[in-house]
Amino acid sequence: QMRLAESGGGLVQAGGSLRLSCGVSGGIFSRNHMGWFRQAPGKEREFVAAISRGGSRKEYGDSVKGRFTISRDNAKNEVYLQMNMLTPEDTALYYCAADSSVRSLNYVSTDADDYEYWGQGTPVTVSS
Repeated sequence: QMRLAESGGGLVQAGGSLRLSCGVSGGIFSRNHMGWFRQAPGKEREFVAAISRGGSRKEYGDSVKGRFTISRDNAKNEVYLQMNMLTPEDTALYYCAADSSVRSLNYVSTDADDYEYWGQGTPVTVSS
């Protein structure tokens, strides 16, 4: 059973930056492609970013392209989300997710239903 734990959320002013981290335990991290999702109050869960097992392929949601960067360190069993130029619209609970299904090395998914394991989320609040 894999366990995911997000950290790094907090309160930041518009235009600022935050770096989220997600530590993974209980599985073989390098076999998982990883994703970040977010859910704002009263809104549906939204895809933010995903990264393939080896880290060579990355996908981003349209609302964060050019501002957010996903990365991973397979030696540390961690995935990161660097968030720059934050706006109040980025305020949400941010979740890390893992898909341990057998996939190709460069596979990524933007569909939350493809991810089996989820963290508890870390809150991000951007003030105007």
